[in-house]
Amino acid sequence: MKRILFSIAVAVATATAMPALATSIDEAMAKPGRLAADIERDSRSRPEVVIPLLGLQPGSVVVDIFGGDGYYSELLAAVVGSEGEVVLQNNLAYKKYAAKGLARRFDGRAIDNVSLLVSEADDLQLGEGRFDAALIIMSYHDVYHIDEAGGWSAIDVDSFMRQIHAGLKPGGRFLIVDHAAAAGSGNRDSNVLHRIERLFAIEDIERFGFTLAATSDVLSNPADNHELSVFDPKVRGKTDRFVLVFEKNP
Repeated sequence: MKRILFSIAVAVATATAMPALATSIDEAMAKPGRLAADIERDSRSRPEVVIPLLGLQPGSVVVDIFGGDGYYSELLAAVVGSEGEVVLQNNLAYKKYAAKGLARRFDGRAIDNVSLLVSEADDLQLGEGRFDAALIIMSYHDVYHIDEAGGWSAIDVDSFMRQIHAGLKPGGRFLIVDHAAAAGSGNRDSNVLHRIERLFAIEDIERFGFTLAATSDVLSNPADNHELSVFDPKVRGKTDRFVLVFEKNP
């Protein structure tokens, strides 16, 4: 309990204009039947600090972009409740990568208010003004990643971001968590190291009608020198990560 209270205190100290938590994320994390892998991940991802930054209410509609196997989607579904909805979006490349995890999450398990969406970056199928919030967890750098051999084509970043902006309601929140890159590196390390610079991400996203509304250093790790790939065993699961929350401008 002390650790949870400290986590919330950290978020308050490092965030601006953070809305109050409407539904207990602690209850969502304690919900019976959660996957063992999710429970193990909690200490690395700190959803009890990250999710409240979205300012969700019961009945909110959220899209988890490039959501992989749905770790965050399942927690979000509990937070928004049965009147809300979570859209777990993957493109074909992410769906293939997360196939085993998706099977573990959804085969024989009822998560009624999560819908699965497979769509590509050039047509995310988010609609207009549908969502109260959107998030991209440790995959924003992938909009600048190119790996044709691995099935990851170049993304038109302007189109991608405009679709997210359009899909949110006025004042809707957009949260990203990503692996920090060296100061001044911009998006240079998105391909090899799978990292992106925090300041670059802020300036990049604000180009598309968003304003930075909150930050948290809960996932920061000063011991990470930003020189290794995020998949290197020396840093995997413990990279220096930044948390940014933006609001859609009116």
